[in-house]
Amino acid sequence: MQRVEADVLITGTDSVIMNGCVLIDGGEVYYSGPTDAAPKVESGLTLSVPVIMPGMWDAHTHFSGVMTADPTEALKTSVPVQAARCVKDAEKVLNSGFTSIREVGGFGVHMARVVDEGTVNGPHIYGAGAILCQTGGQADYHSFPLDFISQFNESIGMGTLSDGVPECLKAVRRQLRLNARVIKLCASGGVMSELGSPSDQQFSDEEQRAIVQEAARAQRVVAAHCHGKAGILAALRAGCATIEHGTYLDEEAADLMLEKGAILVPTRYIMERLLDSTKQAGLPEMSYKKLLMMSDTHKQAMRLAVKKGVTIALGTDIYSTGDESVAPWGANANELAFLVEAGMSPLQAIQAATSVGPRTLGPQAPKSGMLREGYDADIIAISKSPLQDVSVLANPKNITHVWKAGKLVKQPQSG
Repeated sequence: MQRVEADVLITGTDSVIMNGCVLIDGGEVYYSGPTDAAPKVESGLTLSVPVIMPGMWDAHTHFSGVMTADPTEALKTSVPVQAARCVKDAEKVLNSGFTSIREVGGFGVHMARVVDEGTVNGPHIYGAGAILCQTGGQADYHSFPLDFISQFNESIGMGTLSDGVPECLKAVRRQLRLNARVIKLCASGGVMSELGSPSDQQFSDEEQRAIVQEAARAQRVVAAHCHGKAGILAALRAGCATIEHGTYLDEEAADLMLEKGAILVPTRYIMERLLDSTKQAGLPEMSYKKLLMMSDTHKQAMRLAVKKGVTIALGTDIYSTGDESVAPWGANANELAFLVEAGMSPLQAIQAATSVGPRTLGPQAPKSGMLREGYDADIIAISKSPLQDVSVLANPKNITHVWKAGKLVKQPQSG
């Protein structure tokens, strides 16, 4: 049994314990609470650290293995190259304190397999497989021939074009065949699409209901890419569990989210990075114009969601490889500062990054994100407390130790 004592124990709940202790038995938390009340341990590792907290969750990511903001780069890069880059990305995000990832379109379903078998060192990965999109929608590449895109999607599986209820049902089943743990659909246009406005609804109400119902039969929930209000409302009416981005969320939409118990994953980080002129390699001009138009509205929507008490999970939309790329893996914790800027307390932002994350998987959620007896022993140790300044978590050097399922996978280098 491992014993970890800390000056500050952040549990992932409202409880923060000074002079706390966590006992790890195998892959689970055996005890979490005050050090002076902890059971005695006869043998095993004992470690003292400044701060411990649950391993973090990023609920909106993409293992894509691309290096620029060009939305068509994936079409021009071989799968082996993309996959090899994703291996490095998985290692980086784990070392940055993220022990769990919800991957909403990309190689995640395949990465999960090689991580689980121990071939690759990475976080727990809960992948969606291919993104469901209508022909001409957000995940379509309009400047390429439709037959080529259909063949590309068939062979790579990054997205799948589906029109009408029968095709939508088949698309869901194809992702379930790959053991997708969540289903992703595009309910509105987006920033990267060549045609169509982020405000426009995509997929009909009937198609969205069919997707949600088919996913539910396999105990999966649906994540809906939504910027525009029409898409948000349609996704919520259909029963989608999470709203990704939520740029044009207003009072009506926020009230419906509360009524439905839906979770918002706002992904402010990606907007800030794409608006940075030094990170825009390959970004189409029309995408930059959309971002400028949407940026302030997105900030207001985040503030409104926090004020109204909408449940929010941390998500970044990180997808690229390389420290200097547009949205690099390992920078995931930068999102916490944007949640605080939107009105959350540091502790609330930490909860969005820990205990709320598993809830974005619905029935597929593991016992994770909190330091409680019987929960997964996914834990990080930090060199200083993030309760006053969440940016502490954004520097991977401050993450001194990482336990994944009770196994110590990162610790300070000796010598």
